[in-house]
Amino acid sequence: MSTAGIGTVFTHLLTAGNRHRSNLHQGFFNLPWANWCVSACTKLCMAMRRVTVPLVIGLVVAVLSLLAEHCWADGGGPNLAERVIWAVNAGGEAHTDMHGIHFKKDPLEGKLGKASDYGVRLPILRSSPEDQVLYQTERYNEDTFGYEVPIREEGDYILVMKYAEVYFAQSQQKVFDVRLNDHVVVKDLDIFERVGHSTAHDEIVPFSIRRGKLSVQGEVSTFNGKLTVDFVKGYYDNPKVCALYVMKGTLDDVPKLQPHPGLEKREELEEEEEEETEAGEEGGKKSTSTVPKYKVQSGPRTPNPYAADNSSLMFPILVAFGVFIPTLFCLCRL
Repeated sequence: MSTAGIGTVFTHLLTAGNRHRSNLHQGFFNLPWANWCVSACTKLCMAMRRVTVPLVIGLVVAVLSLLAEHCWADGGGPNLAERVIWAVNAGGEAHTDMHGIHFKKDPLEGKLGKASDYGVRLPILRSSPEDQVLYQTERYNEDTFGYEVPIREEGDYILVMKYAEVYFAQSQQKVFDVRLNDHVVVKDLDIFERVGHSTAHDEIVPFSIRRGKLSVQGEVSTFNGKLTVDFVKGYYDNPKVCALYVMKGTLDDVPKLQPHPGLEKREELEEEEEEETEAGEEGGKKSTSTVPKYKVQSGPRTPNPYAADNSSLMFPILVAFGVFIPTLFCLCRL
């Protein structure tokens, strides 16, 4: 067969193939269910285009919000000094500490109680040298006295009260309570028993204000815009305070005092005493240890920096990408 004949055969084959494919195509679309499928797919794609775009935008906004909150928690938000709404150096002059907190001069000067700077002759343990003045001066009174703190916004707050025993050299010499709007938040505070002589000690009380209610230590009362911090006269000497401040935040936001080797040793002795007591009870014997028990409350423990779990932050990001990529693919195909 000649070359021209072979070309003619191929031409006829291609023409027949195209005609057959066209017939199949027309036959497919002539089927009733085929037209319905095409119409349904078209409507679905149009609906996805209208619905998916807002959905993708919402997911992106949610992810950005989570990232913003994470950055805020890592230090992008207000610093410590900006969170403090009220601070006073009781019995002393104005002072700005190493964290930038500005303590105002005592507003009770010449009005109530007595100011004392007896502690300025003593170095205060657990406190930085530049901030020892906050523990060296104090205000005391022969009866119950206190301060009023105006609070206009709702939220979570922390009351921090600073103390140091600079006069008495043994426990049960100065014991008093602290009230927060008639709620006893610190009971039988004996500074010397807690930390010893000339040693900084912070009492930290978290509370919250929401919908006109004050919540503290499981108790709730009506809040009228003023927080009253009272130092209640007890049976042993006079109540006092060295400095105090109120800040917005949580326990983790409160600066920690410097470690005290003596207090750490006491805690170790208490743990050993507990272990000996448990062993004695199991063996039918009681421990005869005479180590005194001390209750040290100088703020929350330093959080473990390796305990943070960021898996909850990654999950919405992965979900957003998992939805965004297929959606973008569908929109590009339309």
